[in-house]
Amino acid sequence: MKRYDLRHLKDDFYGRMGELIESDLRVGEVGIFLFEVGDFSHIQKSADYIKELGHELMNSLKFNEVDWTIVVKRLDRATIEKRREEANRAEEETSTKTETKKAK
Repeated sequence: MKRYDLRHLKDDFYGRMGELIESDLRVGEVGIFLFEVGDFSHIQKSADYIKELGHELMNSLKFNEVDWTIVVKRLDRATIEKRREEANRAEEETSTKTETKKAK
């Protein structure tokens, strides 16, 4: 487990966080990222960014009045690809069901 303080980056921490996950964490290792909240949109954006990268967001919590912490587990490429395929398949099934209901 590694801890990264990204507060000094203010609103521009996403790229660095992704870089650290990909280059500094081993597969299966957990990273704790601390960043300044600013406006609360960064909380959802960081969760979406981790999901987009394909890794596992294990926790997201308020650290203090101005800072937020997220806990991320780095996943291997095979798991990431499998999850993406499952998500795509689920999205296609949802679209098909919606189209079927509209046709009726």
